[in-house]
Amino acid sequence: MKITINKGLILGMHHITKLSVNINKIATLRNSRGGNNPDVLKAARDIERFGADGITVHPRPDERHIRYSDVREIKKIINTELNIEGNCREQKFIDLVLETKPQQVTLVPDDLGQITSDHGWDTIKHKDYLTEMIGVFQQAGIRVSVFVDPVVEMIEGAAAAGTNRVELYTEAYAKNYLSNKENAVAPYVAAAQKAKALGLGVNAGHDLDMHNLSYFKEQVPWVDEVSIGHALICDALYLGLENVIQLYKRQLG
Repeated sequence: MKITINKGLILGMHHITKLSVNINKIATLRNSRGGNNPDVLKAARDIERFGADGITVHPRPDERHIRYSDVREIKKIINTELNIEGNCREQKFIDLVLETKPQQVTLVPDDLGQITSDHGWDTIKHKDYLTEMIGVFQQAGIRVSVFVDPVVEMIEGAAAAGTNRVELYTEAYAKNYLSNKENAVAPYVAAAQKAKALGLGVNAGHDLDMHNLSYFKEQVPWVDEVSIGHALICDALYLGLENVIQLYKRQLG
């Protein structure tokens, strides 16, 4: 009996997805008491040593968690990728990214004072602006990812604006995963397929955790990077940081 092997599927299954750990929550804990405990820089080094493929930070204007000074120091000491997320409508953010030159900047349409990111860019409405900002960062040699909802038209708009990657905002997937995971992931598969067809890299983040991450990776095996902070740090309270990073890496195959 002749067995036909789908080489494309095999390649997809072996695609390496990087785990970038968002350390904002570690900074939040430090800031709650003042001083330097926990030490954010030591945490970044240790997370890298424990097996993470990158460090993500999301500085906000009020510096309520990661401080701009933290970002400068983290860039100096880590050996893996640094991903800086934030609102490029803030000049302070633009200046920080151009100064530190991380491997990746993720453009997020935060509103001032927003607790956490809760929507992606309207890449059609803001195409001209995004095209301009993407060009600014790319000219500095920085890979650009645009934070988007899982909508095919938004993927097309991001591609038209010239981005290198999109980051799929996965809150809706996480929220609906337990009730109907097939329906929950379907828009993300369609969006990721469109991104792949247009030559864009695909990242994902927001509310991904140890329960829903493996299924997402199975359905979108070519995802390049997931950025996880809150859930991972919460799990670390019970299971330990080093152990948790390895558990999350295992979910990514």
